[in-house]
Amino acid sequence: MSRRFVASVLSIGLGLGAAFGIAGSASAAESPGSGFVFAHGTFDEYHPGRTASTYDPALVPVGSKAKVFGVAPPSGGTKVGLAVRGLVPEREYGAHVHTNSCGETGDAAGPHFQNVPDPVQPSTDPAYANPENEVWLDFTTDKHGTGFAKSRVDWQVGDRSAKSVVIHEEHTHTAPGEAGQAGARLACINVDF
Repeated sequence: MSRRFVASVLSIGLGLGAAFGIAGSASAAESPGSGFVFAHGTFDEYHPGRTASTYDPALVPVGSKAKVFGVAPPSGGTKVGLAVRGLVPEREYGAHVHTNSCGETGDAAGPHFQNVPDPVQPSTDPAYANPENEVWLDFTTDKHGTGFAKSRVDWQVGDRSAKSVVIHEEHTHTAPGEAGQAGARLACINVDF
């Protein structure tokens, strides 16, 4: 693992924790109700129990890696960070928090998690499909295939279902009728927010 990747991941994780006064220790990740989640995995073909699954190895290669951090302090709001390594260099990807865990196909992850759910699904109305009502983590990889994203929203998931981060084919669209769309679902990381 490159030093740059490790330093960036630690920076994201510690930055999220520091922003909310939460130490970046392993015990915070292990404490129920702590408001801190962390998941990491190496992408491979899906099988039950796998943390990181790729559905398109040409764009999210087997052996590439992802880390996800989430912080939701008692004072409110949520910060989520995503770091990836080993993807296609200099390429745009979309990524969002989804309602279900990863499955055999990208569709198993369900729709984007929305703080205020759109009554019409799939959601393409910018009043609902936007980065204030969903967690958007779009990123562009560098020449080494490394990418980073972070998002902050003013709400918390609470006891609602948000179980994964899905990496999509392109950056997220915002126009009416296509808002929230980001192309094919390329990969999925299980994260129990």
